Amino acid sequence: MSTRDCSLQRRHQKLVEEAPAPFLTPEQLTQLYESSKAILTEAGYVGAGTCEFLVGLDGTISFLEVNTRLQVEHPVSEEVTGLDLVLQMFRIANGEALGFDDPVINGHSIEFRINAEDPGRNFMPAPGTLVAWQPPTGPGVRVDEGYHAGMTVPGAFDSLIAKVIVTGSDRQNALARSRRALREIKVEGMPTVVPFHQAVLNDPAYTAADGKFGVHTRWIETEFSGNLPAYEGVLGESDEPPALTTVVVEVNGRRLEVRMPAEIGGGTKPSSVKKPVRRQRGAHKVAEASGNSLASPMQGTIVKVAVAEGDEVSEGDLIVVIEAMKMEQPLNAHRSGKVTNLVAKAGETVSSGGVLCEIVDV
Repeated sequence: MSTRDCSLQRRHQKLVEEAPAPFLTPEQLTQLYESSKAILTEAGYVGAGTCEFLVGLDGTISFLEVNTRLQVEHPVSEEVTGLDLVLQMFRIANGEALGFDDPVINGHSIEFRINAEDPGRNFMPAPGTLVAWQPPTGPGVRVDEGYHAGMTVPGAFDSLIAKVIVTGSDRQNALARSRRALREIKVEGMPTVVPFHQAVLNDPAYTAADGKFGVHTRWIETEFSGNLPAYEGVLGESDEPPALTTVVVEVNGRRLEVRMPAEIGGGTKPSSVKKPVRRQRGAHKVAEASGNSLASPMQGTIVKVAVAEGDEVSEGDLIVVIEAMKMEQPLNAHRSGKVTNLVAKAGETVSSGGVLCEIVDV
């Protein structure tokens, strides 16, 4: 079908994809095509699928896996081949023959995932409500939207808001159109990765004007130096879970502990419970570890607690792992000392700013 490059990723999750994969030699391209066909033929595979490979610095190609589905980045393949892959999937499921060989590749296409994450805070997930959303338009621009203004992007699901796909006559034309398209995006209510995309489009490692691709799958974590500021724009209403409290009830003579919203269980008076409101620019304050307290910088679910009450830890040691928007975020000790007042428990939800434990002097 066609090649794609998906090197720009963080935490093994892709952010930018493009087709065809740039700077492959004719020999590498032939090997990728022939190997993919051989693998799928040997497996007797029928349907849409993607063979994934790694290309080493020395040009060595290593097989990874086959994704037996339509992938998030499939639009870039559609744009350069002129094929509707979803339609072809229905045709094959209906028993029809594919009816064509390898399509002719025309132009170059780049997909930018517009995720609700703060690139200035290590791509921290940021669920919330879209106060404003205006996608880009113009020649070569396609937008696959998942949300519109006023809709809430929940923390329980993937952080993807939309996909912006930009196609040009060649890679340099696609890059130029992408810069213009990303300047046109208007999104308010939560941080997104748009500032990262804009920085990448002007980074020589990615634009590769000298014909050498400088990014790799660990480039964001190890080499990207965009120094992007943390988000300080407008925040929409959040969907943070209500504060919980534990009450003891008696059922058929047995005493049981029940967890419920604090305003019901007596932990907070109903009159003091306030609905989250739209906060104005500059009012976005993300919880930080301060003093002895280690607070959660986001809402999420605790999936791992790496310490126990009374443990001695050093600065940088893992304390807990929180999952939000299908991504795990490690929280490390901000100082050395002894863990006390540990309230974090695996499986429980935590609100942004919720104190997980304290680390005091030994």
